Amino acid sequence: MRFMVLVKASEETEAGVMPAEADLAAMGRYNEELVKAGVLLAGEGLHPSSNGLRIAFDGDQRTVIDGPFAETKELLAGFWLLEVGSREEIIEWVKRAPMESGELEIRQVFTEEDFGDAFTPELREQEARLRAQVEEQQGS
Repeated sequence: MRFMVLVKASEETEAGVMPAEADLAAMGRYNEELVKAGVLLAGEGLHPSSNGLRIAFDGDQRTVIDGPFAETKELLAGFWLLEVGSREEIIEWVKRAPMESGELEIRQVFTEEDFGDAFTPELREQEARLRAQVEEQQGS
């Protein structure tokens, strides 16, 4: 089961305050545990929303909206993508994250089976081909 762990933004992350060396070291130790356990697929920190953009869709019209965005509690500051065996396992991993405050949100990633009959054999083949192409581009 794949889960996205979303790191919620704070006033500090939105102000561009960078983590202290001790915080980075603690995060590095946590990430090392995730890698050793074979559950970490990806993880990154995000710049403040002042460096971000949103694209709004309304029919054929696309509107680019420059950050910063209001409602800091709804913004993201980073993420991990983890593959674990169960919901309970992801909860245990996330409880161990070196966070002093704030909130992490856990969201399960869809699998092919979740889409049912709408995900036709042709679409499954396309998905498999695209994933293989991405892996090849990344040198995996």
